[in-house]
Amino acid sequence: MSNKILAAVEASSLKPEVPSFDIGDTVDVHTRILEGDKERIQIFNGVVIAKAGSGSRETFTVRRIVAGEGVERKFPVHSPKISTIEVKRSGVARRAKLYYLRDRSGKATRLKEKREDVGGGSEGKGRGRKKAAAKA
Repeated sequence: MSNKILAAVEASSLKPEVPSFDIGDTVDVHTRILEGDKERIQIFNGVVIAKAGSGSRETFTVRRIVAGEGVERKFPVHSPKISTIEVKRSGVARRAKLYYLRDRSGKATRLKEKREDVGGGSEGKGRGRKKAAAKA
């Protein structure tokens, strides 16, 4: 009973469309900032190193280097302060949390980029080519 009520209350605070992004992706997070009576949008760009929670409590952590110093910021996915999340680059991550990037600097912080394979199959490419040629 109470779970249904909580789910209904939580559903009202969820954003209808959330872009899909993953750990290791480089993103631009557009946040609304109020300065007095004016509102402006500030962009925080960096690598997503962690995702946590679910529902309205879902958060993600973005890390970037500013003036040689690492800066991390945690954002709630469904916050009204976030206007958009743009995925600039998809990175290959073999872990759920990329906290090891905190200990690295410079080029060591780069991740391999996810590549979308265009074209079909693996005929005649890479391993097994000699075996395929021998059978023919």
